[in-house]
Amino acid sequence: MEELRILAPTGVLGAGFDAEAFQRGVDARPHVIACDAGSTDSGPSALGSANPKLSEHAVARDLRLLLSARAAVGAPLIIGSCGTSGRNSGVDWVAGIARRIAAEEELRFKLGLIYADQPPDRLQRLYDAGRVQPLQHAPTIDRELFERGHTVAMMGAEPIQDALRDGCDVVLAGRASDTALFAAVPGLRGADPGLTWHLAKTIECGAACAIPPSANGLLASLRDDHFDVMTLAAGSRLTPRSVAAHTLYENADPYRIVEPSGVLDTSAATYEAVDGQTVRVRGARFDAADGYTNKLEGAELVGYQTVVIGGVRDRVVIDALPKLLPMAREYFDAKIREVFAGEVDPADVDIDYRLYGAGAVLAGTEPDDLTPRELGVLITVTAPDQVTAHAIATFVAHASSHLPIAEYDGLVSTLAYPFSPPEIDRGPLYRFTLNHVVTDVTPTELFRTTTEDV
Repeated sequence: MEELRILAPTGVLGAGFDAEAFQRGVDARPHVIACDAGSTDSGPSALGSANPKLSEHAVARDLRLLLSARAAVGAPLIIGSCGTSGRNSGVDWVAGIARRIAAEEELRFKLGLIYADQPPDRLQRLYDAGRVQPLQHAPTIDRELFERGHTVAMMGAEPIQDALRDGCDVVLAGRASDTALFAAVPGLRGADPGLTWHLAKTIECGAACAIPPSANGLLASLRDDHFDVMTLAAGSRLTPRSVAAHTLYENADPYRIVEPSGVLDTSAATYEAVDGQTVRVRGARFDAADGYTNKLEGAELVGYQTVVIGGVRDRVVIDALPKLLPMAREYFDAKIREVFAGEVDPADVDIDYRLYGAGAVLAGTEPDDLTPRELGVLITVTAPDQVTAHAIATFVAHASSHLPIAEYDGLVSTLAYPFSPPEIDRGPLYRFTLNHVVTDVTPTELFRTTTEDV
């Protein structure tokens, strides 16, 4: 196989990669430019709300550079998980930006749009047929779940490959495996699947495996028995350890990385420094699965949230809070019944205190006996609607600033608030509903593709 060069300009579209570093990759005449645009890393909000994490200005800035580079080198551009969540609306949002840029820059290309939304009735049929199966730590579900919230399926390389076979110059995909974006073209060229998927895993997040990690890009060169990965930003470098370490990113097992079509096995892989910016990788293999699977991701509305941020430095108060807060919850439940005259059930309201500095991140499983000098206190009130959440937060914030401290006589101030008023409405709150796969599917049956000339 002739050398195949793949340019990964950044870890996520809109992150703001360095233009000079990107141009070094473009000057190498890549055969494909690919970039991820989404993730579940930031939680379920983007999937539930259809609001992208990054702004239109940020996405347009990066996309303009990518589209111009694609035109200059004549290589396809592939972008996956558009709009953060990979919802249909995210694909259409990025496509609208691409059309506007094409008009402004006088660019022409065949555009492929791959949609990943899953209709409830389809999911219910698959569920009834026993083809929706849980992954590890998946929540318990029933068929009615699919009528709530929003669900997407995560595509592998095959829908993207079909769009490329159809002559698409630019492919904007819904929810997609990050690695599938980079494996699509090598797969079409007949490259070794072990090297292909290992390369894809290595560059999926751009220069995240560089030292120092950054939002910039990598250039990978794939050959018959190895691939080289090279960092592009001035002052950055790669080492065998930094490259190998990326197989641990978002994986419990760095040697077995599951994709829709099989499992990447890196247990025999070797990593060799070519120079300070380049590492050569060999030895991975790809074990094709007996049956094809697509992961499902779902999110639904939980309620509406108001938050209050405070702090305390009084050691007496700090020591008293673990006992005071459960007592406060009883008071708040009574207050809710009184204020809302029975119209709001306290069971429908969640009032949560997180004490930052006393194990809040590990949520009660901190192994050490922490004795902080000061605490940051995050109070969250979640209710069925925003008005109710805000109203409850007002008396929660007031009471929390004057909790009764047995060691002190009279009224004391317990929490200090940096904002006035302290209540901050966050809006809708979402939760993930699925950690499942659909089994025994063909690689493209859950996805829909359209094309147009731009």
